[in-house]
Amino acid sequence: MFTLDQVVPWGRSFDEYCRMFALSPEDLRGRILGCADGPASFNAEASAAGITVVSCDPLYHFTAADIRRRVAQTTEVIIEQTRRNHQEFVWTSIQSVEELRHLRISAMERFLADFETGKAQDRYVDAELPTLPFDDGGFDLALCSHFLFLYSEQLSEDFHFAAVREMNRVATEVRIFPLLALGGARSPHVAALIRRLPENGFAVTVETVPYEFQRGGNQMLRVGRK
Repeated sequence: MFTLDQVVPWGRSFDEYCRMFALSPEDLRGRILGCADGPASFNAEASAAGITVVSCDPLYHFTAADIRRRVAQTTEVIIEQTRRNHQEFVWTSIQSVEELRHLRISAMERFLADFETGKAQDRYVDAELPTLPFDDGGFDLALCSHFLFLYSEQLSEDFHFAAVREMNRVATEVRIFPLLALGGARSPHVAALIRRLPENGFAVTVETVPYEFQRGGNQMLRVGRK
């Protein structure tokens, strides 16, 4: 079973974000916040296309050189875990472990090339859930990829609830992908949040999206104010 002891930097592309979160042209015209984006190239690619994106992650406390070293230290660990747990993934749009390595490194290189400029432009902000340094309603959409739910053993139900509530403080709508924990089982926190969030004034839906790499990982949680 695929396991990690801690959150690791692993970058995904603009195209993957669009499919993971079912982003429409209208969504991309709004103000987007990426929470725990890490070394994803979503911000770099979106900004180059004139889309307004801010990414936040404690990783951004470090320099590009520091992040590059951290990525190099963890890449082979993740690739080897993926190779050993090949059956936990759907090998269609990505057809091999080596293609996965190429796609992830390409995305992270795109991020690294943009990082110092983006940080100077306040597009990369050193911040972490569940407390964000942004104004109420400053964004139309907040996205969280491969952090909440994925690290269910490391992050409690209460952490997830506080994180989602905080994202909904700063954004009109929140989308979280995937709903699986490491190892491929549905996170137990999903059912808990589906129960707790409506009790606290939020509207919650689970929606299928046009992306699946983790086997069974083709759904996102959409959260907004009632």
